[in-house]
Amino acid sequence: MEVIQSDGSDRFDDIVSKRVPGKIKQVKYLNDGVEFTCENNVVLRVHVLTDNIIRFRYAFGDEFQSDFSYAIADDAPKPKSVRIHKFPQDYMIDTPSLFCRISHEGLLVSIFNKAGEAICEDAAGFYQEDSLMKGIYQVKVTKKSPTTESYFGLGDKASALNLRGRTFENWCTDSFGYKADTDPLYRAIPFYYAMNNGKTYGIFMDNTFRTHFSFDAENDGTTSFWADGGEMNYYFIYGPTPQQVSQQYMQLTGKPEMPPLWAFGYHQCRWSYFPDSVVTELAQNFRQKRIPCDAIYLDIDYMDGYRCFTWDMEHFPNPKQLIDYLRVNGFQTVVMIDPGIKVDKNYFVYKQGKENAYFCRRPDGGPMKGPVWPPECVFPDFTHPQVRNWWGTLYEDLYNNKGVSGFWNDMNEPAVFEVESKTFPLDIRHQYEGHFCSHKKAHNIYGMQMTRATYNGLKKLKPEKRPFVLTRATYAGGQRFASAWTGDNIATWEHLHIANIQAQRMSISGFSLIGSDIGGFAENPTGELFARWLQLSIFHPLMRAHSMGYNVDGGATIDEGQVKENEASGKILDQEPWAYGKEFTDINRATIELRYRLIPYLYTAFYEYVNKGIPVLKPLSFYAPNDAKSVEREEEFIFGNQILVSPVSQPKATTKEVYLPKGNWYHYYTSEKYNGEQTITVDAPLDQIPFFIKGGSVIPMSPVIQHTQEFTDTLILKVYFEKGLNKSTLYQDEGDGYGNNLITDFVAIGSSNSLFLQVHKKGIYEPLQTKTLIEFHGVPFEVNTCTVDGEEVVIAGNTLILENDFKEIVLR
Repeated sequence: MEVIQSDGSDRFDDIVSKRVPGKIKQVKYLNDGVEFTCENNVVLRVHVLTDNIIRFRYAFGDEFQSDFSYAIADDAPKPKSVRIHKFPQDYMIDTPSLFCRISHEGLLVSIFNKAGEAICEDAAGFYQEDSLMKGIYQVKVTKKSPTTESYFGLGDKASALNLRGRTFENWCTDSFGYKADTDPLYRAIPFYYAMNNGKTYGIFMDNTFRTHFSFDAENDGTTSFWADGGEMNYYFIYGPTPQQVSQQYMQLTGKPEMPPLWAFGYHQCRWSYFPDSVVTELAQNFRQKRIPCDAIYLDIDYMDGYRCFTWDMEHFPNPKQLIDYLRVNGFQTVVMIDPGIKVDKNYFVYKQGKENAYFCRRPDGGPMKGPVWPPECVFPDFTHPQVRNWWGTLYEDLYNNKGVSGFWNDMNEPAVFEVESKTFPLDIRHQYEGHFCSHKKAHNIYGMQMTRATYNGLKKLKPEKRPFVLTRATYAGGQRFASAWTGDNIATWEHLHIANIQAQRMSISGFSLIGSDIGGFAENPTGELFARWLQLSIFHPLMRAHSMGYNVDGGATIDEGQVKENEASGKILDQEPWAYGKEFTDINRATIELRYRLIPYLYTAFYEYVNKGIPVLKPLSFYAPNDAKSVEREEEFIFGNQILVSPVSQPKATTKEVYLPKGNWYHYYTSEKYNGEQTITVDAPLDQIPFFIKGGSVIPMSPVIQHTQEFTDTLILKVYFEKGLNKSTLYQDEGDGYGNNLITDFVAIGSSNSLFLQVHKKGIYEPLQTKTLIEFHGVPFEVNTCTVDGEEVVIAGNTLILENDFKEIVLR
């Protein structure tokens, strides 16, 4: 214990206690775990959830906080009884996969696999600081960091993919125009992977206060994680592969439902498309120029004076008519909804919220007010179930009556203008499901709970539809309610590279429906930069172009004089695919067409994520954790399970150096086969992004369509030869709602003189496609015969067109 600033009397500014575990004096069995109590009353509770997931909770005395978490899914594994053994130096808990040792002195945790190899060991173990005036203000755990260990995760940090050597902070922050290594950003996901010699574990610290992570940043051989309050509560998750860690993390924090099919199309957004004539002209341009697109977004200017859930009737006199027009032409409409509610006694949302005390309040009971887009706003307390239910009902007119398809929850860190902190005072009060707390605890889950309110509201309003919600801020587990994008980036080549890293990191942190503002939100890209960014975004599940448009001063008022001056000088402010002249229009059209051709493959990959927790985007380290070069690489990534992508992120580049991990890989554009475990250099002309197909894959594709609701009668299968047996999958359903589905497994068996392609179907959904076009790539022998279900057919070159269903194709 220490005192601070004694004035010589018996009074002090504060009294601080620093606590570390002493010697174990008592072991108590719980129904769902075991509790160790030290002589100085530091207590550790250990809960075994599965063979590979162990939870650790620390407290002083009996001061464990209520066991409530927004992050943990309702269907997460439940703790079970444990076996414990006492040894001279420690206690041991064992599972079928792990040994967990707790030292008699200091409660040091060491975890080993069944081969006796150390996986994760405490260095200094648990530490807590608390004071009379502040309460608990630091809880910390320090672990050993072997020199060969690499670290990944933590959401969308704008740093190198491997986190080693750096310190990070999780505090949802409005980070307009962030730079490389800016920290913190918009999301708080306190979950990381540690990978060492092919064995991987994860640590999820479920603490919603401001959290910190140091990955051997002091070069002292230790990694630490700590929080500015609350309880030290973390989950150890063992793989041993990174993909297994990811899957178990998703077991804990939950998996989303399939989004509507249109969510995977190309989306166009700008701050702002208005009035309605600009929106219809935009839609017409897409269709006239034959550039596919599925969604058009309306930013804040569609509202009446930034009043959420209203329309500016001058600029949008008949919103339903506009939305109906867009839908008939294959466009879904997505509109922005912010948490800042304008203080206006005649505004129905403000009136309802005020009458029911739904807004966040100060300690003395008054409402918290602050400037966002309106000069004075109040903010719903989304940690209160009644507030969330009310918020969900507010979407009825937009969703059910006007026909809006999706909603974009922005500014929900929560952002507040004009103050240095960019957010609420830390003493603002929240209901927190009856566990009343200050904003210090509620800040990081505010955006997540806003999206929860939105998502659940949409489910109630249209239970037959799959909601689409896009968010800027969220917390671990927020993937259950919303997709995300990487925030207000900048139109630079550096940010193109950062977007690649962020999307990979977000995907392995639970958020596979992720994308970036294509071309950069702030400033203006060149045609080349926009084209290269668009190519990268083919392989991001959320493909949305978004820019500041004509808000050149960062404000919300368009300077028409500035617009004319820019147009006269030839400065481009629009970021539509055709904004950079005919050459780039043609390139960008082909890029978006390729995205639409790949949607069957992407939709299937997303189904794997939803059902198995397998990230859609994976760093090479996830694909080949035993390959030291793969662990080092960060530009290449795996899209789904069978496509390797190597985006071009340098100006004027016409070639690209690519590292290929173990296996055989086919260049998509040339069909040339390359052996893995080598670095190659391939051509990368401006109209191509280098990507490769894993040998043995069957890639389902679509003909070019203008939007996902457009009918096509043909399914394309690209078959890439490989010796041995390889399996691929296609998932199909109605594209919305919760009806029937069909899972088709393709088994390809290759040898030196034959190729068997077998088809196995499960489900009762009947696809609209009646034809199958099959392309064979890399077949190493001359095809003399081709049989379909035992009957010989003629194959033209490497292509086969079938009018009917089939079960087996044999090439000899």
